[in-house]
Amino acid sequence: MNVAMLGSGFIARFYADALVAQRAKDKLISVYSRNIEKAKKFADDYQLSFYTDDMDVLVSRPDVDVVVISLPNNLHEAAVAACARAKKHVLCTKPLGRNAAEAKRMLDMVEAAGIMGGYLEDLCYTPKFLKSMKAVKDGSIGKVLWAKSREAHPGPHSDWFWDAEQSGGGAMVDLGCHCVEIARNYIGKEIRPVEVMCWTATQVHPINAEDSAIGLIKYANGAMGQFEVSWCFRGGMDLRDEVMGTEGTIWLNNFLRTGFEMFSTGKGGYVAEKAESNSGWLFPVGDEVHELGYTNMFTDMFNAIENKTEPLESFYDGYIVNAILDAAYKSAKTRQWEPVQIEGWRGDTTADSGPATASYDDDHYLIKKEILPSGEHKLILKHKVTGEVTVREIFV
Repeated sequence: MNVAMLGSGFIARFYADALVAQRAKDKLISVYSRNIEKAKKFADDYQLSFYTDDMDVLVSRPDVDVVVISLPNNLHEAAVAACARAKKHVLCTKPLGRNAAEAKRMLDMVEAAGIMGGYLEDLCYTPKFLKSMKAVKDGSIGKVLWAKSREAHPGPHSDWFWDAEQSGGGAMVDLGCHCVEIARNYIGKEIRPVEVMCWTATQVHPINAEDSAIGLIKYANGAMGQFEVSWCFRGGMDLRDEVMGTEGTIWLNNFLRTGFEMFSTGKGGYVAEKAESNSGWLFPVGDEVHELGYTNMFTDMFNAIENKTEPLESFYDGYIVNAILDAAYKSAKTRQWEPVQIEGWRGDTTADSGPATASYDDDHYLIKKEILPSGEHKLILKHKVTGEVTVREIFV
C-alpha cells in the first residue's frame, strides 16, 4: 500500500519511523505540509518521491492508497473531508476531534464515502497492553471492576497544543483521550459509558486551558474508569495503567521505568520522548517506536484495509472518546456527574446486572477467603436469605 502523510511535525516523524520499518509492501511515498520548506525537509529525510503544500493535490493523487493525518486537532475535519472526497482510506491521529460533534461528522464522512477510518491510538497497541488485553479476554482477572490510566509529562512540543481553540482544550483532550480509550478496552468497548465526574485545574502554565485533570467514568455494567493527566509532571513521561478484576489485578508501567538505566555527563543527544535532560541517571527506551505501539498499530490498520475488516481502533472509537471527554469538560464546570451523550450507540444496551458476587454454597455468598499466619483458613460468609454475616474457621 502507498501511504501519504499529512503533516511534517513531531508525530508525523514518529509515524514515518514506524512506516519505513513496516512490511515491505507498505511504503510511505509523499508528504503534505503547510510549510513547503518543512515538506521538502521531511521528503528528503525519508526519501519520498513527492511533497507539496496543497492537501487536495496530495490526497487526490492516483498513486496514494492510504492517508495518515498527523496535523493539529483543528485541521482534522478538513483533512478527513478531503480524504472522503478522494475516496482514500484515512488514518487519523488522536484525538479524532476537538469535541464529539466534530468527531461524529468525521465518522459520518468516512462511512458515507465507503472508506476505512482508522483511529491512531498508539497506546492501545503497545506490546504490554496487547498482552494484558489477552489476559483480560481469557478471563485471567475475572470481571473488570475498575481501570485506571495515567499519563503525565512536562507538556507537549508544539505551540498549538497550548491554544485551547486549536486543540480543543488542554491536557485532558491531549492525554485524557489515551487514558479513556485504554480503560474502555479493559472494561469492554461494548459496555456503555454512562456518566462522568471530573476535576480540572491550571496549576502551572499561563494558558487558557487545564494543565491537570482527574476524572471518573461510570459504565453501564457497574465498572469504573479513571484517568489522571498532567502537563506539570517533571522527569519524563509517566505512562501507567492499573486494572482490578474479581479474580486478579494488572499493573503496567509503560515508559518511565523501562529496565534500561544509564548515567551520562550529558555528552550524548536524544534519550526518549519527553525526557527533560540528557545528563545524570537516564531511562532510555530500547525501541521507542515499537514500545509506544506504532508498529503494531499500522500493521493492524493495513491488515484491516486489505481484509475489509474493522481495525482494533476505528473512527467510531474516536467519537466515543470525544463524547466522554465532552462530558468530562462539562462536569469540570458544573462540579456534578454529567451524562455521556452518544448519538447512535452500537454496543450493549443491557443494564447493570448488580455486584459480581460469588456463591460459597446454596445458602451463602462468599465475601472473603484468607489464610492466616497460623495456617488457619478463614471464610467470611453472608446468608442469602437472612443477610447475616458469619465467620467460618477451617483448620487444615
